[in-house]
Amino acid sequence: MADPENQTLHVLRDIRTVIEALSRNVDQNQAETNRRFDDVTDRIEKIRKLAFGESVLGRYAAGEVEERLDAIEQRLSDLETRG
Repeated sequence: MADPENQTLHVLRDIRTVIEALSRNVDQNQAETNRRFDDVTDRIEKIRKLAFGESVLGRYAAGEVEERLDAIEQRLSDLETRG
């Protein structure tokens, strides 16, 4: 039978090996999770920029239509005052 001291050391070495393997797995999973969060963050930022850009474009187009309507109303008003 093996010496009890050697048996304890053997079990502790096995435990250390398992813990190191688990630690590597946790590190890999954490890196993958961080990469995914970065990807989601980038996508959200792109969507935010796109939405903001479209709203600015929409406001610009609406402003241009408003200016044209004001010009038409002014011309109509001028015609009404002449006639």
